Amino acid sequence: METALKARVYAVVALLLCAATVTAHEHHMDKIQEGDGISKDPIDSILWIHILVQIMAWGIMFPTGMVLGIIRSKWHVPVQTTGSVLAIVGYFLGHKHKGRQFAPNVHSKFVPTLMLILIAQVGMGVYLKLHLERGIHGKIRKGVVKAHGIVGKLMPIVIWTQFLFGGITAFGFCRGDHVGQCAAHFIMGSAFIAYGIILTILLLVGQLWLRKTGRSQEFFDSLVIAAWGCVNTFTEHRWGTAWVKNDLQHTAMGIIWWCAGLVGIWLSRTRDGRPKRNLIPGIVILLTGWGMSAHPQTLPLSSMVHQVFGYTLMAAGITRIVEISFVLRDRSATTTDGSDPNSFQYLTPFLLYASGFLFMGATEEQMQILSDAHVTHVSYVLILYSIAFLLFLFVNMLIHLYAVHVWGETTKSDTETLRANGRPNGHARPDPRVRDAEEFELEGLISGDEDAEPLESEEKPTPNTRH
Repeated sequence: METALKARVYAVVALLLCAATVTAHEHHMDKIQEGDGISKDPIDSILWIHILVQIMAWGIMFPTGMVLGIIRSKWHVPVQTTGSVLAIVGYFLGHKHKGRQFAPNVHSKFVPTLMLILIAQVGMGVYLKLHLERGIHGKIRKGVVKAHGIVGKLMPIVIWTQFLFGGITAFGFCRGDHVGQCAAHFIMGSAFIAYGIILTILLLVGQLWLRKTGRSQEFFDSLVIAAWGCVNTFTEHRWGTAWVKNDLQHTAMGIIWWCAGLVGIWLSRTRDGRPKRNLIPGIVILLTGWGMSAHPQTLPLSSMVHQVFGYTLMAAGITRIVEISFVLRDRSATTTDGSDPNSFQYLTPFLLYASGFLFMGATEEQMQILSDAHVTHVSYVLILYSIAFLLFLFVNMLIHLYAVHVWGETTKSDTETLRANGRPNGHARPDPRVRDAEEFELEGLISGDEDAEPLESEEKPTPNTRH
């Protein structure tokens, strides 16, 4: 069984090496008009299959395999192997399509880098699977384990970037004068989604890690807000030139971000140094949403989409303020380990997901195409919200997969007993979920050390003696 598995893994590595060394076929560009990034031809069935296969491999299987690797599941290798095979199939399909032609683009240029990362990751996985631990391999293995974990956790970011490049290339967006505003929309939109994902992780499995840092969540939020504000202050306008379009508004947003961020950092600790919640990040999100809702646009459709984006972002800020002030009342979580959050706490992360997709979907070129096709902003916004719901679901499923391994599943009766924090005979009973989480301390999400032995509780259960 193990020999057959290794043989399949070696075959995947060979295919990856073959894919990386294959010279791309000649891309015909005779139908592309001057100044355009694509031809007028429709996307053919082969290219659609390429898109669907790559979404399955890179967008679903690899992230799932990453979590399975973190929890050291036996399904990690089969899932990642299957994903690698699909990725190779999708790679070759991308070079066999007809129909729409594409000018030289960032999506195709990024493919070799992505495939080399995949080859390195699979190669490290094969090395670890061989369990070579004697002699110099003992030292090499430790480095490979860390590198394998780090690269694995960076893969979702790399994959997301390539997916965006693919969408941009498919429609011929972000060329010429559109590059600047296009990059701003996709970078900022991705940042909102990333912020939502981080908040989801902290909400469901990150409270014990957060407590270990000795900092409140607002400290980290405010730190990032201040840093991002500094960048925006000096990059949204070419200093020394005339102020054009929305330069002043963008720069003003950068200024308020770093000003408010500094306040948030200061308010994140009490006089005696204990972590303290504050409302500054929520206020910043609220003000940013208000500013974006009134962002001047050239098309009526664009104005409406930006308005909904602004309102969604404002709602995220308001729900964050309500959550801290009234739901948690300045506490870090509803429970010690954060395993049972209030349903209201899911609103802020989801609204950030939706805000990100709305902003990424509001570039000038996208708005022009939709306006020419007479698509209403209501239909478009509902579609973007649907995509946000799907991503929110997928992230929650991955976190659930991780959390079930860390804390384990408990029956309803056990949960009720644990909440009572005692036994029928009066003996105190420690919460095993809290104990296990304190031992694990998000080890998988941070260290990714696949060589670590499974944690075993040394605490023996108290005998249930009668008095």
